[in-house]
Amino acid sequence: MALAAVIAAGGGAGAAPGHQTQQEWSASVDSRSPGEPVMAIVSLQRQQITIYDTKGWILRAPVSTGQKGRETPAGIFSVLEKEAEHYSNLYDDAFMPHMQRLTWSGIALHGGVLPGHPASHGCIRLPFEFAGRLFDVTKVGMRVIIAPGDAAPVTIAHPVLFPPTSSANTEAAAKAAAAEADEAASKVDQARLAAATATREAARASVTMRVQENQKRKAEAKVAAEERAVASASSDEAREAAKDAQTKAAAALADIEAQLATTKEQAQAKLDAVAPARQAVVAADADARAAAEKARKLAHELEPVSVFISRKTQRLYLRQAFQPVLDVPITIRDPDRLIGTHIFTAMDHTGDNGGIEWMVVSLQHGQAERAVAEHTTPGGPSGGQQNVQLASTDQNSPEAALDRIVIPPETAERIAAMISPRSSVIISDEGLSSETGRRTDFVVLLSGEPQGGIATRRRSYGGYGRYGDRWGSPFRSPFFSTW
Repeated sequence: MALAAVIAAGGGAGAAPGHQTQQEWSASVDSRSPGEPVMAIVSLQRQQITIYDTKGWILRAPVSTGQKGRETPAGIFSVLEKEAEHYSNLYDDAFMPHMQRLTWSGIALHGGVLPGHPASHGCIRLPFEFAGRLFDVTKVGMRVIIAPGDAAPVTIAHPVLFPPTSSANTEAAAKAAAAEADEAASKVDQARLAAATATREAARASVTMRVQENQKRKAEAKVAAEERAVASASSDEAREAAKDAQTKAAAALADIEAQLATTKEQAQAKLDAVAPARQAVVAADADARAAAEKARKLAHELEPVSVFISRKTQRLYLRQAFQPVLDVPITIRDPDRLIGTHIFTAMDHTGDNGGIEWMVVSLQHGQAERAVAEHTTPGGPSGGQQNVQLASTDQNSPEAALDRIVIPPETAERIAAMISPRSSVIISDEGLSSETGRRTDFVVLLSGEPQGGIATRRRSYGGYGRYGDRWGSPFRSPFFSTW
């Protein structure tokens, strides 16, 4: 509910950022309860960030991006790491609260001072309070799109977009496996409790047995002493008294021996129960590990997948949970003609048939992107909303891009079996950035836009080399070459 209130007044939801200071406006949708964030879109032109859930925008705030010479790179990223209290290892240990990392070279979202214009070294500064609120509701893996101008997701349907074929079955299996894992873990706890109880009872029986053995030794000593008293008695009266004491001592010894025999029998049974109880713990733990691994694998299958189709390399790449899965050649019709950069996101299931609603955000390069953002044609006067619509239906439209993609049927079927909400498909003229590597989703940079904020940075977590002719793909191996 905190997201459903206006965080701060000033410009309202529809106001332009202008030249704000730390009295920045920031707003959130108040017509419905917001869901979990799916993507963030940063407009470099407007100096604004908008957060979307599966139903539309939910949060909006001004930002300050990279200054001239250190421009924040336009492209497609995702949150790789979150750290509430972060200090820069590049810029004099500067405090970057509620940091959400976008590249291992140091581009990130974080709280900071907003002077009303681009002023950072390449990061995206957010209002401090907004950064904290956003940090609390996002997850690692959330897509972050940095657009030169305006961009927003719109609904799209196309036969090339993978219709999910087994996500419902996988979800059911994953829930069942998770329940089995919980039950198996409960059985481990029960087995450990039973083993602890058996060990404790065996220990108590051993203590009782040692006490009774000591009592037996004392009783035996008493009987022996009475026997000596009988032998040394100096009168008939003393002898009779000694014999009476001897009889009583012998009876007491017999009682103790009977008790000890019972105790030994019981103690042995309890001692014998310890080993099986401990073995039951081992067996239950093994079952729990197997059940947990099964649940983990099924949960992993439900992790959103990312598909990247590059016109530059004429290949399709697939990642899941930041790990490379597939690298195969595909066909793009008219390969010498630009296709644009488009990111399609599976937002949510639709209806009872397990279908997926897809949204697309298009990032057109250079002057064309700025023209769309300004509602003008390149070099011409303002064309209003009509030109924005025309820009989305030309030969570089997302529909036209999908029309040109030819994916081998077996590959398409396999990917369709993995598609779930939050999965994405990126189509681009670009190859993958060298920022794509270990512990990352696909990172795509728009080559026609300034990249000063990333050009001078060095990755702090090892990434792979550039995709393309010179460096080759990190996926290129016999294991990843086919399904």
